[in-house]
Amino acid sequence: MEMSRYGDSSPLFLYKIIMEFKQKVKQLIDKALADRKDLFLIDFNVSDNNDIQLTIDGDRGVSIDDVVYLSRQIEHNLDRDEEDFSLKVSSFDITKAFHLKRQFIKNLNRELKVKTDEGEKKGKLITVDDDKIVLKYKVREPKKTGKGKVTVVKQEKIPFEQIKEAKVVLKF
Repeated sequence: MEMSRYGDSSPLFLYKIIMEFKQKVKQLIDKALADRKDLFLIDFNVSDNNDIQLTIDGDRGVSIDDVVYLSRQIEHNLDRDEEDFSLKVSSFDITKAFHLKRQFIKNLNRELKVKTDEGEKKGKLITVDDDKIVLKYKVREPKKTGKGKVTVVKQEKIPFEQIKEAKVVLKF
């Protein structure tokens, strides 16, 4: 009989409560993003202390109104007294690596730095399709005849499965 008294604080019971809370938060995020088709979820985490952190991006960027909207959609549908949570909604940091194909599409015609097993490529993103991206870049090559070098424009197809990391090259 003593065991049942402590059953509601067992690690498995607490794990179940945490997982149910995470699922509830994820459903609220999905519902809110369904109303804003141009926004998408990049990262989502709920700590054991109910600290909710999510990162969003948008096809046309993320405004402060978008962040406020998502925050309110989550916060107003949770009981702070019952769940005792904190919430942090942020936009994607352009200095970070891409997570989704949708981010590549958003950044068409921008210069990217892409890491693969073969090394690092830098070029303008000109195409994104189901299985690859295409970068366009310039290189200096020796002339076919005579001395000196000539600038040549090249394109390289990079399959998504070969991409280890991709970031926008920021220019100042």
